[in-house]
Amino acid sequence: MTDQEPRERADAPGSELGETARQMRAAEPYISAVWKLVGGAVVGVLGGYFLDKWLKTSPWLLLGLSLLGIGVGFYSFLHAMARLGKRK
Repeated sequence: MTDQEPRERADAPGSELGETARQMRAAEPYISAVWKLVGGAVVGVLGGYFLDKWLKTSPWLLLGLSLLGIGVGFYSFLHAMARLGKRK
């Protein structure tokens, strides 16, 4: 193989990766974006719940941090989707 020949990509058809592995690799950015959306909401809800219990401010921190977490999750999700759109 010379330097001018293109190197075979690991995810190219015919490589040693199976079909399922190639599909999972292709879906990885989308799965990651969904986890960012879900993770932001879960962290906001759990943080608000435990801070409310600790500071006895129920339900204000739960509501506020839930909304903040959902907003951050949506921002992260949309940011990841926009980055995927630029890549294609």
